[in-house]
Amino acid sequence: MTSLEIVQQYYSAFNNKDWDGMLALLHPDVRHEPNQGDPRVGIEKFTEFLGHMDESYEETLTDMVFFTETSGRRVAVEFVVNGVYKKGEEGLPEANGQRYVLPAAAFLEVTEGKISRVTTYYNLPLWIKLVS
Repeated sequence: MTSLEIVQQYYSAFNNKDWDGMLALLHPDVRHEPNQGDPRVGIEKFTEFLGHMDESYEETLTDMVFFTETSGRRVAVEFVVNGVYKKGEEGLPEANGQRYVLPAAAFLEVTEGKISRVTTYYNLPLWIKLVS
């Protein structure tokens, strides 16, 4: 399977809420670089993050466009996040089921047939405005 196919499968699993399917595509030492906060390293930390996200947000990604570079190791994807804010977090607005539509992007790297890096970017001030 190519890096592009691995990343496409990863996002298909995300949209299907197939967390085990997502985790199966990650390298044990995956580096997750979120839009805000410190990077997380390792599948255990990513699994914790995924559980937290599932508890707080209901999201589906649409309008996905994938890009690859010549070595085939790195893949970028642009998408629209269609979400529901289910549970509030410290320092963020209170959650009461607000819906949001937010453009975002991610950059992924594949090592030995597994996703070894996920870096995500979105406009946090816009998201706060959308749910306030």
